[in-house]
Amino acid sequence: MAREVKLSEIESTLETLEYPISREGASNELADVTLLLADGERNLGNLVAKSTSDRFESAADLGSELNNVLPREAVGEPFQSEGEG
Repeated sequence: MAREVKLSEIESTLETLEYPISREGASNELADVTLLLADGERNLGNLVAKSTSDRFESAADLGSELNNVLPREAVGEPFQSEGEG
């Protein structure tokens, strides 16, 4: 079943995986997750597949790596926090 998750809520999704996990394993586990971004949406499994890490030791480790592969526009306007409106 396809899932959607906001970028600000991704941590809880990443915590559902069993660590350590390979890049391929994480990509497969997250293939049904659509990540909702400020500039649209991306498939979370595809983003994980773009990572340069072969293995993730924790949800925090995977989350940090995802920040490296997200497009800059994904988080919204520069200097704008998600709570501002």
